[in-house]
Amino acid sequence: MIPNLNPKKMKKMMKKMGMEMEELDAQEVIIRLSDREIVIENPTVNVVTAMGQKTYQIMGSESERILIPEEDVKMVAEQAGVSEDEAREALAKTNGDLAEAIMLLQEGK
Repeated sequence: MIPNLNPKKMKKMMKKMGMEMEELDAQEVIIRLSDREIVIENPTVNVVTAMGQKTYQIMGSESERILIPEEDVKMVAEQAGVSEDEAREALAKTNGDLAEAIMLLQEGK
């Protein structure tokens, strides 16, 4: 942003350049990657439209969630002789590390 420029003047200037900005009333933004999700809680999301293209600007505090495939949960449950819920919990504690999750569950027996 340009310092000392009020929002009304900024919007007017952007409109002259063929740009529009809109703030979305978002509650949560989730970015899914192949192995995890980035979660942004209570975000400020602005959409800038220029030359027919939309650009999303997201600001907020983030956290990450590891995605654990169901086949991993089933395999750990089978190998450790525990329920799928226990296997899922162990995989979450070990950030998805199969061998470490199995060892953790076997130590608890």
